[in-house]
Amino acid sequence: MTPLNIKLWRGLWHMKGQVLAIALIVACGSGVLIMSLSVHQALSETAEAYYERNRFADVFANARRAPLATADRIATIDGVKSVQTRVVGNVILQVAGVEEPVQGRLVSLPDHSAPILNTSVLRSGRLPEPGHADEVMLSEQFAEANGLSPGTRFHAVMNGRKRLLKVVGTALSPEFIYIIAPGALMPDDERYGVMWMRRSAVASVFDMDGAFNDVSLSISREANVSKVIDALDVLLAPYGGTGAIARKDQVSNWFVMNEIQQIKTMATIFPTVFMAVAAFLTNMLLMRLIAIERGEIGLLKANGYSNWAVSWHYLKLAAVVAGLGVILGVVLGYYLGRLNTMMYAESYRFPILIFRVEIWVVITAALVSLAAAGLGALNAVSRVVRLAPAEAMRPPQPLSYKRSKLANWGPYKSIDQATRIVLRQISRTPLRSATTTFGIGAGIGVMIMALQWIDAIEELLHVQYFEAQRNNLTIALNDPRAMSTLYEIENLPGVMHAEPSRGVDADLRNGTRTHRGSVVGIVPDALMQPLYDNRTGERPISGGGITIGLALARKLDVTVGDSVTISVLTGRRPVVALPVVDIIETYLGMPAYMRLSDLNKLLGDAPSFDLAYLQVDRARLGEFHRALREVPLVAGIADRHNAISMFEQTIQETVYIFIAFYSGFALLLSFGVSYNSGRIALSENGRDLATLRVLGFTRSETGYVSFAETAFLALAAIPIGFGLGWGLSSLVGRAFETELFRLPPVITTAVLGWSAVVAIAATIGALALIVSRVARLDLISVLKTRE
Repeated sequence: MTPLNIKLWRGLWHMKGQVLAIALIVACGSGVLIMSLSVHQALSETAEAYYERNRFADVFANARRAPLATADRIATIDGVKSVQTRVVGNVILQVAGVEEPVQGRLVSLPDHSAPILNTSVLRSGRLPEPGHADEVMLSEQFAEANGLSPGTRFHAVMNGRKRLLKVVGTALSPEFIYIIAPGALMPDDERYGVMWMRRSAVASVFDMDGAFNDVSLSISREANVSKVIDALDVLLAPYGGTGAIARKDQVSNWFVMNEIQQIKTMATIFPTVFMAVAAFLTNMLLMRLIAIERGEIGLLKANGYSNWAVSWHYLKLAAVVAGLGVILGVVLGYYLGRLNTMMYAESYRFPILIFRVEIWVVITAALVSLAAAGLGALNAVSRVVRLAPAEAMRPPQPLSYKRSKLANWGPYKSIDQATRIVLRQISRTPLRSATTTFGIGAGIGVMIMALQWIDAIEELLHVQYFEAQRNNLTIALNDPRAMSTLYEIENLPGVMHAEPSRGVDADLRNGTRTHRGSVVGIVPDALMQPLYDNRTGERPISGGGITIGLALARKLDVTVGDSVTISVLTGRRPVVALPVVDIIETYLGMPAYMRLSDLNKLLGDAPSFDLAYLQVDRARLGEFHRALREVPLVAGIADRHNAISMFEQTIQETVYIFIAFYSGFALLLSFGVSYNSGRIALSENGRDLATLRVLGFTRSETGYVSFAETAFLALAAIPIGFGLGWGLSSLVGRAFETELFRLPPVITTAVLGWSAVVAIAATIGALALIVSRVARLDLISVLKTRE
């Protein structure tokens, strides 16, 4: 081992506390990077393997009723490899232990063969047998949530007819990884599930003998997906086709892929914060070390060591610190990555799980960490290069101890001597002071970013379920009904108010910009679900045009007064250009609204509706549900109370884990910065502190001098941390924004307060370790140390 390497390891051991503190910050950054990239890769590969093994389709489409012969014409579309037709429909289930009606999605299986696309993974029991019209296979999530196992029975209202069904098996499907009811925000496995029956049984229920209303396609790799979709839409249009979609837009896949993409986003935002702070701390550490070893550097150069050899020595020190951080980061990243992957796999019920930390992920984390440490070291190392041997062996020019500008500040004269020492020290080391303040502020910012998710979600829930939605139940009808049906609904037990609405699937287009969504018709004097703008509150619905959400307006690049082309995908499929009469800001979805009368007129229908917003007396809710089971026209029901409960449950299972991760990282960040700053200050001021003790300062007073500098900087970091927290929260909010939801940038005083308290507590913990060293100072040995 060369003399420089021996010196390197001795120096590292001597600074082991500071080295470990910086390494922990590097470990946080590299750990988050490894975790994010590994989880992203694991979920991507797991989903892709699942899709491939179970032949997940590439294109999906629905129709009202298409003859089976149409499948042969679909197969002739250029690029189509295989075609799977099915009969699907919504049913109402009566499950023991669940008072309200439960919704189900019924999907047909071929009578005498296995499906060629979207094949299921049998988890228990067996498949329904041909000729047994009462046998059903359930999605595993739904079966477990309701205690249904092979052999149990339950009733279902299928197309207005009540049937007793027998569970024969449970399964998982790549088509239903994320099972969410129409119009819902979160999965509710207890109240919405998927079930499979043989085709002949399903066809007889929905009067689909010799016909289908759902088709899935697989296409060749070289096929143009858009052209296949266009050709499929043309073939299905005469049969009530509602517009084909590619795999990327299929509901379950969209949710899964969107979640995977958000995980990848984490790999770019959070490691950057930790690596930036690590670079600053590395620079601080080396600057101080080079100042202390100034004479040794001169001797090394005088004895023939080149500038490169001495510079490389200090760069290696930075590399060792970063390397230690990477080693810790690999362990942390692997553990957190596996934990996250298992959590997602359990949530999505993947029948297989592929997790590994690839070598390229570790190399990427190592290179990023080394680059951050190297950048932090460059400024310090450049000083080594500029030092001539003779100059280096002379003591550095002492600081100017002229009268401080602070002395002219009125209140300064009334401050005690110990505090004056602290303030002068801060003013004489502005760079280190600014770096420390920024580092602690970054810890506060990360803490704010983590904690503000709770308030943001609570704000979203409050606006969506209490301000914009005043009804407690929503009923979806199986077909549009005349307004007279509303009076029948109002006469159900416990109904205090009923309000009609209608929704139609449509493509909205402005030039080359398109969006596939829906247009909802609401009444002008809506009370249950009025037009609600997050910025201004409730507002009236304007007639003669369309009102759209701000996110949709940005996607289509339109403003009030511009024209949007609406292509309705159901019924007579009208195409009409309408002016944008209003733009509202919403947290959920990309809505488009019209007056109900205008929408019915556009569709060429008499006054009708297919949604009813109800206010039901909760004391009579059981009576209402029992009566609703006998109403055949109901296709689904949504309870606001259940939606809120599921939302909160999902948040507890996912977001709180996220908050715990990053709160811990923020705590380490504040601790590491405070400890490094305090240790450097102690190494610089050790002789001064010993002198103060000799002059009569007590241990508590000298401890205060060593403690207060970093403590004052931590207090100064609070407003900076607030600003960083707001910026980081906004950045993360935009990065995680999707077409489904946008979290409001809500940061309460409680979040600011707790973030500051945690950062200050971490600072106090770090400084307590340093003050204990001050108490153990050997006055004689310290005073003998050369300046």
